[in-house]
Amino acid sequence: MTDSDGIGEGPPGSTPLTPDDLAGLLPTWLATQRDLNEAEQANIERAVRWAFTGRRPVKHVGDLLTVTFSAELHERMFGDVWRWAGQHRKVQTNIGVDAHLIGPSMKQTFDDARFWTEHGTYPVEEIAVRLHHRLVAIHPYPNGNGRQTRMLADVYLDVLGEHRFSWGGGGDLVHETDQRNEYLAALRSADAHDIAPLLRFATR
Repeated sequence: MTDSDGIGEGPPGSTPLTPDDLAGLLPTWLATQRDLNEAEQANIERAVRWAFTGRRPVKHVGDLLTVTFSAELHERMFGDVWRWAGQHRKVQTNIGVDAHLIGPSMKQTFDDARFWTEHGTYPVEEIAVRLHHRLVAIHPYPNGNGRQTRMLADVYLDVLGEHRFSWGGGGDLVHETDQRNEYLAALRSADAHDIAPLLRFATR
């Protein structure tokens, strides 16, 4: 699929949008995948300014590691484009847990990350990567999970006074590129309990 194609499936490894998902599209002028990409990116840039300029409501890790903040962040990132932004998916997708397990799985993930942080179970950067991987595997939202969970990991680091990740040096992880393929391969390694490639990718 190219950027000029109609709105629908994204690159390999992404979650195809269902007709119900597409019915939630808010801007009426979007006609192509390129239009959608540009609208989402503009929305995300506004969310970045909110998340990293002191305007976000969370100041402590305990406030960040919640289902509620995750939903708010997703809504901030995609709420100008999608009516369902911030809402958990209601159907099974090509990856992710069953829809009825999303809430409990996210709560367990956040509880684990809070425990790891409080007890120094892993270095802070590794906790952020593990948090990202676990949330991607849950796949809470109809779309935008990779982008949202990467930003959530960065907010976690920012709250703790650490530098944000480069995520492979700051290249394109949305379109089909060598960098995106490397990222997906690192996620698959993490699925197999080897977090090292994803940690190297995030901190490059």
